[in-house]
Amino acid sequence: MPAFTLLVNGRRRTADVAAETPLLWVLRDHLELTGTKFGCGAGLCGACTVHVDGVPTRSCTLPVSTVASKKITTIEGLGDEKMLHAVQRAWIAEDVPQCGYCQSGQIMAAAALLAKNRHPSDSDIDAAMTNICRCGTYQRIRKAIHRAAQEAGT
Repeated sequence: MPAFTLLVNGRRRTADVAAETPLLWVLRDHLELTGTKFGCGAGLCGACTVHVDGVPTRSCTLPVSTVASKKITTIEGLGDEKMLHAVQRAWIAEDVPQCGYCQSGQIMAAAALLAKNRHPSDSDIDAAMTNICRCGTYQRIRKAIHRAAQEAGT
């Protein structure tokens, strides 16, 4: 098996895996970054969303061989204990999660949206947030995104 060197959360990490191994499983099983979740395995639900070169990307169907030279950010690298990302702070303030399973993917998608559009409208949010929340917390998600945008704008 080849060894892939990945830049994950600002650190170079190596994984000895087959080229077609999905990035999700490299992150979870080989690098022990378990914040990114497995949902559907088909790239539809978004629980596995990470950033690849700043773009929200579903990692469950993405072969590790395609990201070896790219910057990967997981939920663990978005903020830290001393300084949470604005979206993470807004998620807490708005009490977004219900079961919480999809939330790391939701947060990663929201952070990518705000990196591109600092003041999204409701329709911008609806278009960008294609992740599925089975608990239906979409209104709280939208409210948290607006709150994070406001915080980032101050």
